[in-house]
Amino acid sequence: MIGKLKNLGPGLLFAGAAIGVSHLVQSTRAGADFGLGLLWALLLVNLFKYPFFQFGPRYALATGESLLDGYKKLGKGILAIYFLLNIATMFTIQTAVTIVTAGLASTLFGDFISIEIWTIIILIVCLTLLLAGRYKLLDHLMKVIIITLTISTIIAVSMALYHSTTSISLKQILPVTPLEIAFLIAFMGWMPAPLDVSVWQSLWAIEKNKESKTYTTKKALFDFNVGYISTIFLGIGFLLLGTLVMFNSGESFSNSASMFSSQLINMYTLSLGNWAYVIIGIAAFTTMFSTTLTTLDASPRAMAKTTQLLFKKSRILGYGFWIGMLTIGSVLIFIFLASEMGLLIKVATILSFITAPFYAIINYILISSKHTPKQWHPSKQIHILSWLGIIFLIGFSIWYLTTLKGLF
Repeated sequence: MIGKLKNLGPGLLFAGAAIGVSHLVQSTRAGADFGLGLLWALLLVNLFKYPFFQFGPRYALATGESLLDGYKKLGKGILAIYFLLNIATMFTIQTAVTIVTAGLASTLFGDFISIEIWTIIILIVCLTLLLAGRYKLLDHLMKVIIITLTISTIIAVSMALYHSTTSISLKQILPVTPLEIAFLIAFMGWMPAPLDVSVWQSLWAIEKNKESKTYTTKKALFDFNVGYISTIFLGIGFLLLGTLVMFNSGESFSNSASMFSSQLINMYTLSLGNWAYVIIGIAAFTTMFSTTLTTLDASPRAMAKTTQLLFKKSRILGYGFWIGMLTIGSVLIFIFLASEMGLLIKVATILSFITAPFYAIINYILISSKHTPKQWHPSKQIHILSWLGIIFLIGFSIWYLTTLKGLF
C-alpha cells in the first residue's frame, strides 16, 4: 500500500488542480440550483474528456518528452496557438482560484484583514513554497490533501443523506434559458478541469520520472486513473451536498467570494453539526489552496517550456520569470479589475470549453502518430471513445456559439 502511494504523484496533482472551483463552487452550485438534474452533464463531460487527459502522461512516459514537444513536432503553429490561448486564460484562472481561497481564509481565520490582503498573502506563500520546494513539495503535499478531502467529503455526504427527509429526484434537466446555458458552459468547461491541463500532466509526469526512475508508463496510467476517478467521485459528492442542503431551500449562493465561502462551510456544518465547522472549513481551504498552488506551478512550467521551444535563445523567460509574471498579474487583475471578475471568469470558462476540441484533436493526433511508440497507441476502445469525445465537444461548442449571442 505504501509502495503504491509512493508511485502516485502527477495523478494526484491533477486531482488537486481539478478539485477546486469546478467542485467546491460549480458542483455545489449546480446541486443547489438544479438538484441532481445536471448529473448527466458531469458524467458525460468526464467520460468524453478522459482519453484526452490520459494522453498527457501516456505520451510523456512513452517518449520521455512533454506534450509541448509533441505539439512542436506537429507544427510550430500549433505551439504558438497554445501559447496565445494560455496567455488569454492563465491570469484570470489564477485570480479566480486565489480569490475563492482568500474567501475561505477570511471565513476561517477572521476578516480582520481584507480579501485583497488575503489574496496577496496566499500568493506570496504559494510562490515561496514553489521556489523553495518545487515539484517534490507538491508531490508530498498533495497526497495528504486529497486523502483528507476524500474522507471529509464521504463523511459529509453520508451525514447529509442520513439527516435528509426529502426524496432525491434523478430527473435530468437540459438548461434552456441564456443564464442556465451560461452556467452549463462554466460547469462543463471546468469539469473536471480545462483540457489544457493535459499539458500540465505531461510536464508533471516527466518531473516524477526524474525523481523516481521506476515511474513507468503503466504506473503513470494507474496514477492518472486514481486521480481522475477521485475527481469524478468528489464531483458527485459536492453535487449531492448542494442538492441535499440547498436545493428548494429558497437560498441561493452569493457571487461574493467571502459570502460564498461562508455559505459553503455552513452547508457542511448543517449536515455534520457545529463540531465539524473547523474540520470541514480547513478541508475546504486546503482543497482550494492546493488548486492555487498547483496552478501557480503548472502555468509557469508550461509557459517556460513553450517559450523555450518557440524561441531557443529565450532562457531568461524561464520558470522564475513566468511564475513572477503570473503572481504580479493576478494581483493587478484583482486590484484593478475586481468589479469585472464575473465577466472575466465567464470569458475564461467559455474559452476553456470552446477550445476543448482543439486540445482533444491535437492530443489524439499526437498519440496516434509516428511520434508515439506504436505499443503505446490507444486501444480500439479508446479510439472510439476519442472520436465520440471530439464529436461531443465540437457539437456542444457549436450549440453554445449559436444560442448564446445575447449573453454579452
